[in-house]
Amino acid sequence: MVFSVLEEMRIRSLGVIDDAVVELSPGFTAVTGETGAGKTMVVTSLGLLLGGRADPALVRIGAKNALVEGRVSVPVGASAVVRAEEAGAELDDGALLISRTVSAEGRSRAHLGGRSVPVGVLAELADELVAVHGQTDQQGLLKLSRQRQALDRYAGDAVTAPLAKYAEAYRRLRAISAELDEITTRARERAQEADMLRYGLDEIAAVEPRPGEDTELAEEAERLGHAEALASAATAAHAALAGNPEDPEGVDASTLVAGAHRALEAVRSHDPALAALADRIGEIGILLGDVAGELAGYADDLDADPLRLAAVEERRAALNALTRKYGQDVASVLAWAEQSATRLTELDGDDERIEELTAERDALRTELGGLAQALTDARTEAAERFAAAVTAELASLAMPHARVSFAIRQTEDPEGVEVGGRAVAYGPSGADEVELLLAPHPGAPPRPIAKGASGGELSRVMLAVEVVFAGTDPVPTYLFDEVDAGVGGKAAVEIGRRLAKLAKSAQVVVVTHLPQVAAFADRQLLVEKTNDGSVTRSGVKVLEGEERVRELSRMLAGQEDSETARAHAEELLATARGDG
Repeated sequence: MVFSVLEEMRIRSLGVIDDAVVELSPGFTAVTGETGAGKTMVVTSLGLLLGGRADPALVRIGAKNALVEGRVSVPVGASAVVRAEEAGAELDDGALLISRTVSAEGRSRAHLGGRSVPVGVLAELADELVAVHGQTDQQGLLKLSRQRQALDRYAGDAVTAPLAKYAEAYRRLRAISAELDEITTRARERAQEADMLRYGLDEIAAVEPRPGEDTELAEEAERLGHAEALASAATAAHAALAGNPEDPEGVDASTLVAGAHRALEAVRSHDPALAALADRIGEIGILLGDVAGELAGYADDLDADPLRLAAVEERRAALNALTRKYGQDVASVLAWAEQSATRLTELDGDDERIEELTAERDALRTELGGLAQALTDARTEAAERFAAAVTAELASLAMPHARVSFAIRQTEDPEGVEVGGRAVAYGPSGADEVELLLAPHPGAPPRPIAKGASGGELSRVMLAVEVVFAGTDPVPTYLFDEVDAGVGGKAAVEIGRRLAKLAKSAQVVVVTHLPQVAAFADRQLLVEKTNDGSVTRSGVKVLEGEERVRELSRMLAGQEDSETARAHAEELLATARGDG
């Protein structure tokens, strides 16, 4: 099997580490060292490479920033490669280079394949490249939601397909229920709004305003209010242009212009320029005649009827009453009426809408119940297989009599959906409450792993679950941080043996304090401090031959030169090689 491999990491100015290179095996790598030597910085470094939170407290005192660089060999066409190339990254001889810098001020920068990328891109790659497990991850497994997620992950398409349909129906049901609640809970407010709109529309309909009517009436009112002055002015202007019949001796503009035109007409044949002027004076005479005629008509047609003025003012008052309430002018009032009519139609249609939504909600609840039942059935079937596989793994981890099972149950809720003939509570992932149970020995009742497993047992359950996952949903690299806590003796040997078996199909990196586990590693790295308390480049080294025996002796007895410890260390190594 070809899979991604984390080949090495360089760590600089991170915690107690000054500058060190961690060279990892494609199989099983054990990281050991005395307490406080900086073993967990390996986990911390990998967490930074995978988009973890950048804590400025991790930067070594006196340094401006901490740097972690990693080299991951990836197979051609892997999804991680595709995502990296989408981000602009380039491979370096078939390997992906990842780096993360954290400044003492808290700023963080990420690079992938030589290209600066958002930290979130590293986090996306993390799910496909590495599974990190430590004490905090074990605590996460105690949460019921995590246990359900683990079961769903194991079940694969059998759960994924109905869960996708369920999630869509659940989303639609929530949207419809929210709309239905909004309509029904605001029924009184909406009725009040409808009454207000209906009153306004009736008031406008009673007046029947026309577009532009307010402007026309304002002009007419102005004209009627000054009728006498307008008539007098028009009469005087007409007399000045066309003469006054009561004053035959008076001189008017039309007579003068006509005289000028006759004077020029008599001699126009002698000079074209003068002829042109004569034509223009003729045009003026025509224009004066037209204006004079219109002035006479205007004076005759001018309506000075006070009754008409009163009618205009009354109509304007009616329009002003509308504009005070519904808009600044008649056009705005008509626009309000159009919008309000549409809104009133919506409000008046609430009863019909409520019926439609109620019917759709009930249909969706029925559909959701069927999909929830399908999820329950798929989870129940997968739970039996998953529990049997984990139980078999526990037998290989010195827990031969332990039994793992799943409790899949629902909580009755009158407002819920129908599953198995009962109305039960439901959520975005179905109606099931999934709980992992452990019976550590015969006769013991199955209990939740939070109550039924000791720290060491929980570590082994965790490892067994991951080994089962490796067969169905493999992850290229597994990193276990102190997952063997609380375990010793034969159980520790079995954990080492199981980790070595897991390393046949994936890369396994274990930070451990147990020699029984470290002995099964393909490569053992020792993290040790210098006299000044720092870890330098030479402080992380690959142990070979005698050096490895000495480190295992120290881990066994605290004494590197103990003959008994050395014999035991050599025996552990021989056992591990024999299993290999």
